[in-house]
Amino acid sequence: MKIEEFVRQPIIASARFTLRPLRSQDADYVARYANDQKVAQMTSSIPHPLSLDQARAFVARSMAEDREDDVWALDGSGSGVSPLLGIISLKALDRGQSEIGFWVVPEFWNLGYATEAVNTLIAANPQGCTSVVACVFQDNPTSARVLSAAGFANLGEAEAFSLARGTHVPTWTYLKTI
Repeated sequence: MKIEEFVRQPIIASARFTLRPLRSQDADYVARYANDQKVAQMTSSIPHPLSLDQARAFVARSMAEDREDDVWALDGSGSGVSPLLGIISLKALDRGQSEIGFWVVPEFWNLGYATEAVNTLIAANPQGCTSVVACVFQDNPTSARVLSAAGFANLGEAEAFSLARGTHVPTWTYLKTI
């Protein structure tokens, strides 16, 4: 049995799932679910198609001590649901600010998992930040509603490059002060 050790990243319980650091065995789930074009095109960083090797590399980067982002799996196995309902991450920026990103497996859309994950992670504040920023594509109003429901304020419009789409896409930028 291989025991994986995680640095600076707590396991955080919510009502229906656990936010836990990624494990190497999550790569198969990431490859399957993040390779869904409906998921990939709503993110800036997931290419489409996404290979198993790319998913393994993502999981390995997420587990590295010198990682850029803290990444958690939304693990519903304790409630008899999938061990990967989605992914949520925090990237430490400067001046006590972090950037949040998330996606949920389409099978679990519109069930409140994204809202619960964002609220749980913000309440735990594992990076000790004073504010959190987020960016969503303007053709993704569901994620915009998740952020608004979590108390984020819309700061305005910008654009970001989407790997899956291969182009720049209009975005809304959000901020929450903690």
